[in-house]
Formats: sequence, C-alpha cells, structure tokens
Amino acid sequence: MSMSGNGDEAGLGERGASDTAADARSRRRQRVEEPGFFESLVAFLKPRVPTSLREEFVEALDGEGTGFTANERLMLTNILELHDVRVEDVMVPRTEIEAISINATLAELMERFEESGHSRMPVFGEGLDDLLGMVHIRDMVGHVTRAALCFGHEDGKPEAPVRSGLDLGRVDLRHTISDLGLLRQTLFVPPSMHAAELMARMQASHIQMALVIDEYGGTDGLVSLEDILEMVVGDIEDEHDDEEILVTDAGDGVYYADARADLDEVQRVVGLDFDVRMHEDEADTIGGLVVNALGRVPEAGTVVEAVPGFEIEILEADPRRVKRLRIVRFPEGAAESLPD
Repeated sequence: MSMSGNGDEAGLGERGASDTAADARSRRRQRVEEPGFFESLVAFLKPRVPTSLREEFVEALDGEGTGFTANERLMLTNILELHDVRVEDVMVPRTEIEAISINATLAELMERFEESGHSRMPVFGEGLDDLLGMVHIRDMVGHVTRAALCFGHEDGKPEAPVRSGLDLGRVDLRHTISDLGLLRQTLFVPPSMHAAELMARMQASHIQMALVIDEYGGTDGLVSLEDILEMVVGDIEDEHDDEEILVTDAGDGVYYADARADLDEVQRVVGLDFDVRMHEDEADTIGGLVVNALGRVPEAGTVVEAVPGFEIEILEADPRRVKRLRIVRFPEGAAESLPD
C-alpha cells in the first residue's frame, strides 16, 4: 500500500513536472512570437492607414457598382493621381510661351492680347530668361477706360464734374508697359515642385500664373492655375477658345500632324495600327516620339521609321524642336518587303 501510494505520488509528480515544463515552453514561444516594444512602435508609426485607404479607394473606383458615373470616377482618379504630378508635367514649355517686351507700347500689347486670346501676358526684359512678371488684360482695359473718360459739369455745379462718355482719341497708345505701371507679380517655381503644392501657393497668394525656372535660372516654362485644374477635370474651354485641329487625314494613307499632338490623338486619327506602345514611357507627343527615336532634334526633311508600318517625315523644325510632320502608311506588305 505504502509502495503503491508512493508510486502514485511519484507519477503525479512526474506529470506535474512535465505539465510545468510544457507551460514554460508555451510561454517562451508566445514571448518569441509576440512583437517586442520596438517592433510594435515601428509598426505603429508606419503610415499604413493612408496607403491602404488610397489603395482601397482606387480598387473601389475600378470596380463595378460604385454608384459613381464614368466622369465622376475619372475625376476622382485624377485627384488621387495629382499627388504624383509635378509642375514640369503640366507646364507650357518655353518654346510655346507667348510673351511681350517691357518696352512694348500699349498698341502692341492690345494687338498681342487679341492675337493670343489669353487674359494674362508674361512680360520680359532682355529676353525669356529675364521674365519680369505679367500684364492682366483687365488692368489694360481699366487703363484705357480711365484714359478715355470725359467729364462735364451739371448746370450751375462746376464743382461737381460728372462722366459724360468715352473718347478713345484721348488714349495715348505710344506709352510703354513700363510707363503705364501695369506689371503684376508672378510666382517663380522649380519644375520639380508638386502641382498640388503650387495650386495651394496660388490660392494663398491670389496669383494664378507661375514661371518655371530651371537650376541655372533660365526659363523652363509657364504654368497657370487652369493648367493644374485641367489635370483633374479635363480641358477647360471658354467661348473664346477655338478648337485646334492638330492631326488631319489627307487621304491615301497620308496624315499631317502638329508635333504637339498627343500620341492618343494621333492614334485616333491614323488608326489603332499606329502602335506607339514602345514609346509611351518616353514621349507624350508625336514630336517627342520622333526626338526619342532619333536621340536628337531632327532637321526638316529627315525621315524616320519609328512606328512599324509607317514613315514619318519632318516637314518643319528648328534647332530646339520639331514643329510639323507627315505620317505615311506603307501599303500592305510593303513594310515586310523593306530591306533590313
């Protein structure tokens, strides 16, 4: 009995020791598996919530049954992508800036506004690398109106002049922009600035035009608030904007294109067989495609076969850019028969 009881107690003691060891191993394993303070802190500080929200929103917009129209989905997607857009992506390049000299006369300024259709005109000193600011068409019209005002007097009240009309002959069109004091400030920004940041600066400063300056102090381009907004809502055209046709079909497989034409626009006119996928990462326009394919700005008369099945001839160019070109589709089978 005594021996049996001692044996049972011994067995219980062994099992208890075994259970205690197992519990200890389990606790150690839990401690190993549970993250420590440092790991927990790092995980907490990671900006995973905004990232996941953005990704979930993008996925939701791509799905069906969102309740948004196609235009609403496009606009929301553009807003989400705006944080990746930089000033250089939306600016008007230097070669396309329409500007006027500080020494230009009022008559020349009026003509320039009429020709361009813009409401703001950049003003330069010695050249485009010496941009001084801008003139707003509203300020010009205000000056002309004030200069043309005529005043008369009510009967018996010579001390109370009243407006009696406008006489444009009173406006001296020979005065220069410098003389008239019409110059307004613009913002000066680097091309690497985020477009959303520039939009915030424009709203805060009430200045809707920015000049893009490169690292050497030269003028790289120009950007307006409208240019940034168009990244979200699409092209904004008012009653003064004439739709410019950049690509035309001349028939018989011949097409003429302005070098500024987007590759998508060229493909819409020429056809889906105008396959530009190999160039899409390097160029946005047909002119950029040609420059990228050749590695240089070509001269007029240069012919390049950058798109299979097509020949592109440069019709007009200057040392800085391609201006106009002709696209010719090879007859069926001709591309395969060309010598290597």
